[in-house]
Amino acid sequence: MNILVCDDDKEILDAIKIYLDNEGYKVFKAANGLEALEIIGEKEIHLIIMDIMMPKMDGLRATMKIREDKNIPVIMLSAKSEDTDKIMGLNMGADDYITKPFNPLELIARVKSQLRRYTTLGSLETRSNVFKTGGLMLDDESKIVTVDGEAVKLTPVQYKILKLLTANAGRVYSIDEIYEKVWKEPAVSPENTVAVHIRKIREKIEINPKEPKYLKVVWGIGYKVEKL
Repeated sequence: MNILVCDDDKEILDAIKIYLDNEGYKVFKAANGLEALEIIGEKEIHLIIMDIMMPKMDGLRATMKIREDKNIPVIMLSAKSEDTDKIMGLNMGADDYITKPFNPLELIARVKSQLRRYTTLGSLETRSNVFKTGGLMLDDESKIVTVDGEAVKLTPVQYKILKLLTANAGRVYSIDEIYEKVWKEPAVSPENTVAVHIRKIREKIEINPKEPKYLKVVWGIGYKVEKL
């Protein structure tokens, strides 16, 4: 998923980017509210971390502008801890608030919580290039896969297999069909090749790969992603 971080303190900006990079998110950076609005107009952003005190355009005014036509989750970030600032931020349209200095683990937890709410409420499901079943979501524009809001790293082949099955959740594909659609060549004894990739995908998206919730085998026929 794509996250925009807006802060005029370069050290904080870079630190947050490192934390989010490590979680598998794609991060865009802005130094003030005007830059943030430009990026939001050009990129598909799924969550915003917005500092309050910034030059040119502060976080409160930027959030008000964003809320005119977008419901992207916004986490306010500020060195001020007074309740009045928190209330003002929430009244302007922010979804959450965290005070500097912050614990990186708390920030990541809040990011995941907001993304989980955002995807669960269906804000992304209306897009034709987003495929979702249960807590599994595949965004084909950003090429990002998440399970319960947490990013999952797949190889290009694994991604193509999962996209095929998730975009057609509930439909069973034979091994030959999967091979021909993903590899774009005739299937010649593809069983082992496909099975290995299926196993790797399960290890990444399932809590218990031996009892999969999403990617299931239909014995004697092939594989499917369960429609939940």
